[in-house]
Amino acid sequence: MRLIHGISYVGFILWAVITGSATIVVRLFRADYAQPKIVELPMRCATDLEVTLFASSITITPGTLVAAIAAGTSTTPPVIFVHALFEESEESALDGLIDMESRLLTMTRGRAPGPHADSQGDRP
Repeated sequence: MRLIHGISYVGFILWAVITGSATIVVRLFRADYAQPKIVELPMRCATDLEVTLFASSITITPGTLVAAIAAGTSTTPPVIFVHALFEESEESALDGLIDMESRLLTMTRGRAPGPHADSQGDRP
């Protein structure tokens, strides 16, 4: 792991926790409290450490929770199912998850990951 990328990722997660907490407090007082959805994301995470860190990062962020992880095979990547409480759309939820995963992989691998299969518009 690269120290600078690690510090940057921890800062990103802390900011996500702060903004997620603020979102929950604000939405408590609105009539349209939540728009829950479960999204599916094929991961670029390859190692057990990357998958564990990604799932932990999602779950520690207020308003999101890992519902399930499906193991990958030699031809398919592992898939994560995330319950998102306050996202406006499935696309915005996936965009946030892809951003988090990219930052995590930059931290663990020391370089930016390759393009995400879903970033090309072929989401399920």
